[in-house]
Amino acid sequence: MSLSTNAIPKRNQTGDSILVLHGQAQWYAGQTCSRHEKSVTKQMDRLGIENFLPCYEKISRWKDRRVRLRLPLFPGYVFVRIALKDQLKVLQVPGIVRLVSFSGHPTAIPEQEILGLKRGLSSGVSVKPYPYLKAGQLVVVRSGPLAGLSGQLVRRKLKDRIVISLDSIMQSFIAEVSLDDIEIIQESRTSLAARRELSESRF
Repeated sequence: MSLSTNAIPKRNQTGDSILVLHGQAQWYAGQTCSRHEKSVTKQMDRLGIENFLPCYEKISRWKDRRVRLRLPLFPGYVFVRIALKDQLKVLQVPGIVRLVSFSGHPTAIPEQEILGLKRGLSSGVSVKPYPYLKAGQLVVVRSGPLAGLSGQLVRRKLKDRIVISLDSIMQSFIAEVSLDDIEIIQESRTSLAARRELSESRF
């Protein structure tokens, strides 16, 4: 499958390209140079490479005014959907360092993780980056915008939140969830201790 260099896709509110590539393609994580995520996706759009850049909004105070910024949820990473035989086109994009790999082979990311991210962001779920957690999975989201994703339940006052970790890129983010949408799937002593520690932290 060759990638079209003529199509110039547009972006929707979730930050992903609406161009759909056909054939045997899977999602992979591309590592970028620092602060090059947005420029990389613009170049991929021009090349017709399907990509997805999850972003979140942050309010920043600049002198006498407040500015709403749109920042990458996973700094240094852009997701691409390609057939592996076309990976050279991705690696040739200025600003791309490599495809995240395991034992020398690019690691495919489950489709449900990407779909869950897209649904959550397009629905307006409140998210922000969070330190990567390697703890065991505690809950799975059965319904709602983040359905299909799993992570660790934490609480802050009256709000319930779930820390979702993407092991493929060792990145995590935190999102607000409804307890009606989740189901506990694991409860070990180790994970209980980790959850108590998280519950006591401020984020």
